[in-house]
Amino acid sequence: MTSNNGILESKLWAAADQLWANSNLRAAEFSTPVLGLIFLLYADHRFSALESELKKTVSSSSRRGIGKADYQSRGVMFLPENARFSYLRDLPEGSDIGQAVIDAMKAIEQENEDLKDVL
Repeated sequence: MTSNNGILESKLWAAADQLWANSNLRAAEFSTPVLGLIFLLYADHRFSALESELKKTVSSSSRRGIGKADYQSRGVMFLPENARFSYLRDLPEGSDIGQAVIDAMKAIEQENEDLKDVL
């Protein structure tokens, strides 16, 4: 039985093949958006795993909610909603996905000062 990650990985590679086949980009140009999406998937995976852990450990009766510092103190980038892979994946058909990815990268840089002008 194939794991969900294996299925997702297969779909990402198939999508990358289709994107490349249907674009006029050279391999060197094509790698940037693909690597960006892989980066977002990895960042979202780490963020989601820690989010689940934090929700279990931070009491719901606590006056303080879970915030950016909780993620960053554990070495995980804080991802605003529009930078989550699931948000990008669920955009309606016809959306400007390229612009959404650019906006996601900018949002990550804004929330994580160490990444300013890196992405």
